[in-house]
Amino acid sequence: MRSTASILHLDLDAFFASVEQRDKPSLRGKPVIVGGLGGRGVVSTASYEARVHGVRSAMSMSEARARCPHAAFLTGRFHAYRDASAVVMGRLRELSPLVEPLSLDEAFVDLAAGDAFDPSTVDTLVESLRHDITTLTDGLTASVGVASSKLMAKIASELRKPDGAYVVEPGTELDVLGPMQATAIPGVGPATAQRLRLLGAVTVDDLRRLSLDELVRSLGQAAGQSLHRLARADDDRPVVADRETKSISVEDTFAADVTDRERLGRTVERMARTVARRLSDHGLSGRTVTLKLRYHDFETHTRSSTLPGPTDRAATIAATARTLLDGADLTGGLRLIGVGVSGLADWVQDDLFALDDESDLDDEPEDSQVAPVVYRPGMDVRHDDHGDGWVWGSGLGRVTVRFETRHTPPGPVRTFAVDDPALRPQPLDGNR
Repeated sequence: MRSTASILHLDLDAFFASVEQRDKPSLRGKPVIVGGLGGRGVVSTASYEARVHGVRSAMSMSEARARCPHAAFLTGRFHAYRDASAVVMGRLRELSPLVEPLSLDEAFVDLAAGDAFDPSTVDTLVESLRHDITTLTDGLTASVGVASSKLMAKIASELRKPDGAYVVEPGTELDVLGPMQATAIPGVGPATAQRLRLLGAVTVDDLRRLSLDELVRSLGQAAGQSLHRLARADDDRPVVADRETKSISVEDTFAADVTDRERLGRTVERMARTVARRLSDHGLSGRTVTLKLRYHDFETHTRSSTLPGPTDRAATIAATARTLLDGADLTGGLRLIGVGVSGLADWVQDDLFALDDESDLDDEPEDSQVAPVVYRPGMDVRHDDHGDGWVWGSGLGRVTVRFETRHTPPGPVRTFAVDDPALRPQPLDGNR
């Protein structure tokens, strides 16, 4: 354990929804829900205005609509989220070379690894950081926690959400942690919390009264030992920069269960191209191809095959995944399918096991014909006469657009035919 509060945890507030509110002035101060808009879609992020109605991440979109029907329901714009995240992570790396991103909107920073870190000025450092992030991102806010460990820094960042900061002074960790619910400790989900309740432990203070043997008997060796340590704020995990990518994968949930093996095969090939492109973009290759199958009853199976050497070729990945699919029982149909590659390396050895027909898939475009544009709510568009805007809604051959950007006041709404030659998707630069 450290003797100084020198590990910082930053969490951008309601990140996806906040980016949408920033870029869409008419939505500022109003409930915004980002996620999959299909029948089986789930909420990715809800703005705080939507959360007061009970909407939360991972909730089904149908329940979110029932709880907050007046919200703006938008699909994600990951280019905008990536751009904002890059700005924030760049600012964090000015503090220290040891920055450990956990996701686009969350990271740990080892402040002690930075130049001339002074523990006595940590409050000033945090306020300067939060101010800079809001300025650099045109209005996004962050919650920040600083403590002597990762555990306490993450918990501290939750204590002043949203748009706040909390520093846990060394020596006060148990005072802060003790009164909290046991679920405040990472890894204590509903099932573990129920087991702990049966042992009489609701708060972390209760949890500390349980012996190591009791926890191991109830939760197993690894989980019991970990929880015993964390309940005592005993956490010496280091901040690790550039966390290793373990796998690259893509998956899709169908609107209705699918039994057609040929359709699933085409889906697998499309996913293989996406995975291969991501591998190539990151200069990686992988040896193990995994096919993920979720059946109509939510039972999930994975099937894997390890190649003689690493590959980043779409045809190799697709052929392997299709072979795995050929051996799968499709009775009852699939609600989800996914393709992934793991066992990653920074080199390729395809020539050892190249397929005769690799080139026909690797060079194949995403679609054999040019597909019409699908306008989804929240999507950035541009009109030759009216300028930049975003899709309010679409259907029945029409698309409704609100013309505004983050740098303008709330703008007018106009409706066009979906094939209007003056209307087109906005380039994905994230800087409107």
